[in-house]
Amino acid sequence: MRQLVHNRFARVWLASALALAFLLVGVLATNVEAQESRRPRNLMELLFGPREPRYQEPAPPRKVKTPRTIKKQTKSVTSITTAPLPPPPPEKIENARKILVIGDFVADGLATGLSEAFAASPGVVIEERSNGSSGLVRTDYFDWQSELPALIAEVKPAVVVIDIGANDRQQMVAASGKLNFRTPEWFEEYERRVTALGKIVTDTKIPLLWVGLPAFRPQNMTADALTLNGVYRRAVERIGGEFIDVWEGFVDQDGRFIVTGSDINGQQVRLRGSDGINLTAAGKRKLAFYVEKSARRLLGDMTSPDLVRLDASNLPELLSLPPSEMQNLVRTQPIDLFDPELDGASELLGATPLPVAAMPTPRDQLVKNGSLPPPPPGRVDDVRLLQTGTIRK
Repeated sequence: MRQLVHNRFARVWLASALALAFLLVGVLATNVEAQESRRPRNLMELLFGPREPRYQEPAPPRKVKTPRTIKKQTKSVTSITTAPLPPPPPEKIENARKILVIGDFVADGLATGLSEAFAASPGVVIEERSNGSSGLVRTDYFDWQSELPALIAEVKPAVVVIDIGANDRQQMVAASGKLNFRTPEWFEEYERRVTALGKIVTDTKIPLLWVGLPAFRPQNMTADALTLNGVYRRAVERIGGEFIDVWEGFVDQDGRFIVTGSDINGQQVRLRGSDGINLTAAGKRKLAFYVEKSARRLLGDMTSPDLVRLDASNLPELLSLPPSEMQNLVRTQPIDLFDPELDGASELLGATPLPVAAMPTPRDQLVKNGSLPPPPPGRVDDVRLLQTGTIRK
């Protein structure tokens, strides 16, 4: 037993010795390698010692380029909302009344304004027969007295509108010879021609509307227009026509020519062209505004926008029942309002007699008899004479 313990102890000691020996061998080998690594490699290292390793900055990390996500820029589209188009003007009816407009270039603009004014009236049609360079002086160029009867027979107008005279500021050739402008003889002959042209219309019992001249930019032309308007007024009113004065619509408060002024809605707009003679679209509409009032008065209900053509094209669709349901219809004879007993009743539905008052009211007595009942004694309106010897307190 003792020998066995001794052998076991010897084994443990031997194992520990071997482990310690291996550990020492590893440490010595490490030291030898360290000494060999510190051995000078050349004469400089032998004399001055090993050179310390140069410090090198670490290389900066490479920037990894990440792919850029390009955002697609959506172009902002500005939606432009356009105003809805106005409805088309109604179609003119077959028996529409016609307004015949004749004269010079001013009459041409007047017809344009009247067409706009009555665009919504299916019962009114504007017939324009103007000649821009015409007048009453140069009958050799265009003779309105010869042309107007044929135009009336062709158009068959309900109203004739004349606007002329802007081209007549010139010498006139009459039967007595040449007449210079602004002379008394010239104005006498000119008024005769105005009267003759107007009588062609009034003799046919057609209403005549003679429109005066507006102001113009040239001062001498404006002064002449004002004088001619006086001639038109005298001649037209003498033959039963109506003179329409438009002067105030195209001058300022001092009576001077204006380029910009109020339109028919009161807004400040340009009324005249750059030459100071012709009219803009707003000016034409304003000129027609003065004529529109008289035309609507003469034409009456035909100027209403509610007129429609009564024919099969605009009748409502009638509801037709199938033949099977037509057989189940119960036909009833019409009932006479004055003899309802034909339907088996003695009075119409709702014909309940009104309640009769037990006694007539003072109002009924006043209406029927013309007198009021006597007031009760003591009321303020009791004015009967008191009996002798009585005192009312």
